[in-house]
Amino acid sequence: MQKKLLVFFTIICAAFLVLMVRLISITRNNGAEYSMAVLSQQSYENQTLPYKRGKITDANGTILADSTMVYNVIIDSKVIGEQPFYMEPTLAAAEYLGLDKEKIRTYVEEHPNSQYYIARKRVPYKDKLAYDDWVSKGIEEENTKKGLLEENKFYNNIKGIWFEQNYIRTYPSGSLASDVIGFANNSNVGAYGLEEYYNDVLNGVEGRTYGYLDEARNLETTTVEARDGDNLVLTLDGNLQGIVMKYLEAFGEQYRDNDHEGNGANNIGCIIMDVNTADVLAMGSYPGYDLTDPYDTDRLVGMPKLSKIDEATDEYLTKEEVDAFSEKEQTRYLNALWRNYCITDYYEPGSVIKPFTVATGLETGTVSPDDTFVCEGRLHVADQWIKCHNIYGDGTLTVAEAVERSCNVALMYMAEQIGNKLFSQYQKTFNFGLKTNIDLAGEAKTDTMVQAPDMGPVDLATNSFGQNFNVTMIQTITGFCSLVNGGIYYEPHIVSKITSSSGATVQTRQPRILKRTVSEETSEMLRDYMVRVVEGANGTGHSSRPAGYRIGGKTGTAETLPRGNNEYVTSFLGFAPVDNPQIAIYVVVDRPNVEEQDTARYACVLAKDILQEALPYLNIYMTEDLTDREKQELEEKGLRDTNGLGD
Repeated sequence: MQKKLLVFFTIICAAFLVLMVRLISITRNNGAEYSMAVLSQQSYENQTLPYKRGKITDANGTILADSTMVYNVIIDSKVIGEQPFYMEPTLAAAEYLGLDKEKIRTYVEEHPNSQYYIARKRVPYKDKLAYDDWVSKGIEEENTKKGLLEENKFYNNIKGIWFEQNYIRTYPSGSLASDVIGFANNSNVGAYGLEEYYNDVLNGVEGRTYGYLDEARNLETTTVEARDGDNLVLTLDGNLQGIVMKYLEAFGEQYRDNDHEGNGANNIGCIIMDVNTADVLAMGSYPGYDLTDPYDTDRLVGMPKLSKIDEATDEYLTKEEVDAFSEKEQTRYLNALWRNYCITDYYEPGSVIKPFTVATGLETGTVSPDDTFVCEGRLHVADQWIKCHNIYGDGTLTVAEAVERSCNVALMYMAEQIGNKLFSQYQKTFNFGLKTNIDLAGEAKTDTMVQAPDMGPVDLATNSFGQNFNVTMIQTITGFCSLVNGGIYYEPHIVSKITSSSGATVQTRQPRILKRTVSEETSEMLRDYMVRVVEGANGTGHSSRPAGYRIGGKTGTAETLPRGNNEYVTSFLGFAPVDNPQIAIYVVVDRPNVEEQDTARYACVLAKDILQEALPYLNIYMTEDLTDREKQELEEKGLRDTNGLGD
């Protein structure tokens, strides 16, 4: 028996010896491999760190678009399942964060190996702070209790809940300058306006936190910080923008459901521009939308219905029709709402083009300031009779009187003297048919909207007074600035400076001169002619003059297609002050909701209301005495005590 035990003991010792040799061999030859295998089962931190999209501020530093930090609540089922007593405290914590605890329980039980489940998005910082405070106070209280078993603790056993940083785009001013700013989605992709045009500038670079094994096979963590996007500083003045939008929206509400069910006009646009730099000081259109809720379909009610090729019809959307939209139709109309009318839509401009025609004639020498023209109410061109707006005729007119009275016949005579080739050449000089390259997304391309140099006599005649070719608002006001500033054409822009997240200047946008359109002498004559439009006995723009100021400008009324439909685009294009032009204003009312649309008065009055408040704000002082009626009008509008009145 002893011999058997000895043999058995010897065999066991030999087996242990072989096992030890094998373990030593594994450790020496494959230790690193096994260590890596074990470490690979550990939880490595590998997290994307979001960047903050750059701010957009107006010229005064007012924030128009910003990014606010929020948090996603992440559930780690694997950690929660490590101990059975982790579940209930963690579910209670989830409920504190506004989550359905039973849904979380179900998810954890059905996905025990999940380490990343977004249970709630966009938790505000204050809510996260309250949660952190609740948990930390509970842990502190539990840790003061002696002898408390681990499984009986509550706050210490909240496991598997963590927060992931994120940013959401916010627009503190709501609908202010919505067409200019545009909006960005949750993926930091800009749509429309500045958000789209400067998308790459506003976006930054994501950071990352990740784990790795060092040479000693220790788990190390490294963080590469995110780089935030750059900021935009605009030429646009938020206060001036507010003035513009106040009057556009007031007009829209005043004429809503007036002649027919629908908005106060199909579209209304207004641009105010610095004539000496082409800085856009304000740009707004109606109807607008709220950047905090761009998908609000209630804003669609009252808009014109669209044809199959997205042109406006003479029928208008009701609430019932909007509510019944398919997703495709809803998207189609929202895209129409989000467009910036001032740069994306084109139309026949009407008589606001007449100063450009006169400038072409004066500059080329084909028209002299002393020339006269006889208007008998219509003119026979080729095989057609083309009417003047005064069908009874204006008689014999000088060039200045032709502009003052807005005589179509006189302008047709001038165009005949200019000729089609020179006329077409100067259209391009004033940038009609070309993009202005303003730094906003969606500017319309209009190269096919103007007549060719070999246009016939009828096209030349109608082009002279702004019909039979199309323009955009930004094209027209930019060219107009060159007419009144001495002949210098500047590239329009709306961003004055780009700064880094730390506030350092990255790029400054200086006024960029592109060309000379007319001479200083021609510019001076045109200013004098356009003052007569507002102040002259036979001027068409009397209703555009703000009390206490002298301004110049030109009215426009263009019948839309098809001719004879009694629908018009009315406009006023002006500058102020007369002695030293500083700003230009362009107001367009596209098919006002009134019975008789063929008058520029609607645009003139709107321009007057805007200028009456804008000019004092811009520290442009009144130079003219006020009548008692004007004083009363200013009192009623709350504008009596302004620096414009010297008070």
